[in-house]
Amino acid sequence: MFQSLTEKLNNAFKFFRNKGKLTEADVKAGMREIKLALLEADVNFKVVKDFIKMVSERAVGAEVMESLLPAQQIVKIVNEELVKLMGTSQAKLTIAPKPPTVVMMVGLQGAGKTTHAGKLAGMYKKQGKKPLLVACDVYRPAAIKQLQILGEKLDIPVYAPGEKEKPVKIAKEALKLAAKNGYDMVFIDTAGRLHIDETLMGELQDIRRAVDPTEILLTIDAMIGQDAVTVAEHFNEQLDVTGVILTKLDGDTRGGAALSVRHVTGKPIKFIGVGEKLDAIEPFYPDRMASRILGMGDVLSLIEKAEQAFDQKQAAELEKKIRAATFTLDDYLDQFAQIKKMGNIESLMGMMPGVKPGALKDAKIDERQMARTEAIIKSMTKRERERPEIINASRKMRIAKGSGTTVEDVNKLLKQFDSVRKMMKQLTSPGGKRSLFGKMKLPF
Repeated sequence: MFQSLTEKLNNAFKFFRNKGKLTEADVKAGMREIKLALLEADVNFKVVKDFIKMVSERAVGAEVMESLLPAQQIVKIVNEELVKLMGTSQAKLTIAPKPPTVVMMVGLQGAGKTTHAGKLAGMYKKQGKKPLLVACDVYRPAAIKQLQILGEKLDIPVYAPGEKEKPVKIAKEALKLAAKNGYDMVFIDTAGRLHIDETLMGELQDIRRAVDPTEILLTIDAMIGQDAVTVAEHFNEQLDVTGVILTKLDGDTRGGAALSVRHVTGKPIKFIGVGEKLDAIEPFYPDRMASRILGMGDVLSLIEKAEQAFDQKQAAELEKKIRAATFTLDDYLDQFAQIKKMGNIESLMGMMPGVKPGALKDAKIDERQMARTEAIIKSMTKRERERPEIINASRKMRIAKGSGTTVEDVNKLLKQFDSVRKMMKQLTSPGGKRSLFGKMKLPF
């Protein structure tokens, strides 16, 4: 996420790090580098101009000029101004005081509107809501079918009378159905176009008047960069949107949309799409995004993902097993399953402070290895999983054949597991953490 922008900003900050004390000329030269980094990231020119002006005004003040570490002060100011640019605080979805909460999804075709209608419905279902998906895109081939498939996967009902019905009528009937059956959230998937036209906007305005939505969420593909500003402006002028969902932020996006949309439209980014999986959607936190952009990681999001994925009861039982030195291959497999729940490994690594952008570029993380590990362990007998030391050459051949792997793969897994058990034993021994850290040669 924002790899290119992060690298360019960090290179710009090097200009300040090489200086003991800063002059106004130094600040001006450094700001030129930051300006170029933002423009190359496809951030709107007006946004860049305003941003550089704000940072420059603060950078030539006493807090920097009289500081012993001016470079750190510059980074701090840039971070704070990035947060302001993207909205200062998290903007939550408004929940109607009287159900149902009606969320109208709008945007251009291909931005991920239908998928994110499903993702949002799934997110709120996990929070105890009873959502209904509504298929009002009667023009795009297979749009209705796509929403129905999403509904089946998420176990969420879809109201879809068919392509012959008018979208306004579908939306109105859906609200009646929601009131009758106790659905407290209604997500309306509307039609999109490859470009903005009067017909599209007229229909969306008709739906808005008919259902009076609690929220109108504009879905924007983050990959389109500065064009996102034009799209956001048009939709906002015609519909007065209440918030934005930025999709495809897991792709090779340059950051222009995330840094421009809020400043230009005044409407908050409420959610971001970070992958293809149905749970790959996150609330948007300006402060956390600023940290990611500056390469400082996003520890809070990482902790939240871990809390969602890890079962507290399982964690307590695991701790007992580690202390009693009875950690088995079944437990090892359980930990892999928990990690998989957290999402893409590379995106998780990107949330860790100190992991430089591009550091994983050449280190391909093969997530298929997890699948191979699972297959190998599941090909073992219960006794073998509990006591791997009994696995001899003939057993290894049987396990490899059963898992579709090689004996070398089985040996590699057993060696890794043995290392993990030894490490855990050290951690639970007196002074274990200290001795382990010593061997790991950590920088603290």
